[in-house]
Parts: sequence; structure tokens; C-alpha cells
Amino acid sequence: QMVESGGGLVQPGGSLRLSCEVSRLILNINTWAWYRQGPGKERDMVARITNEDITYYVPSVKGRFTISKDRAESTVNLQMNSLKPEDTAVYYCNAVPPYDAWWGQGTRVTVSS
Repeated sequence: QMVESGGGLVQPGGSLRLSCEVSRLILNINTWAWYRQGPGKERDMVARITNEDITYYVPSVKGRFTISKDRAESTVNLQMNSLKPEDTAVYYCNAVPPYDAWWGQGTRVTVSS
């Protein structure tokens, strides 16, 4: 099970950095992603990073979010800038494709003035 952290309440235009602790044994053998589930919505992927550090972003976050891996800390991170109210969601990290047993509690991000 992953452990996500870094969420919180932020005003529109603000920034947050999310972090996900990942076992060193699996950090480099999977493609990793950040997913989010907004109020009344399904859980969707927003960004992913391969074991070669190739990244992909959904159009709604491209240019604002940056996914990265910190191999020293064994974490998968999501830097979120220029946050919008529609980014409000619980954010999770998991592999691609996701494994049911790896879903953590997520970290809640609320963008509101």
C-alpha cells in the first residue's frame, strides 16, 4: 500500500507538492502514476512516469503539474502549480496499470478561495 502526503487547502493559483513513498524494490520496475478522484467523479490518471523517466500528462494539467521520481528518497512526486478549483480531489499514486492492493488512503487537495 502506498503512502501519499502533501495535500492541503490552497487558494487558486497556488502550489502544492505531493509525495508518495514507494518501496525501493519496485520503484524502478514499474511505470508510476498519480491518479485523482474529484467529488462525484471516477478516479482518473493525471500524470505518469516510466522507469526511463518518460512522462505523460493529461491535457488538463499539462504545463502545470510535474511528475518526478526521487531515487534517493524512493518517492514519486507531483509538483502542482497554478492550481484551479477543478483540481480539487483526493490524489493517489499507484503503478500503471494500478494494482488494487496498492491503493493507499490518498492525500486530499482542496483548491478554494
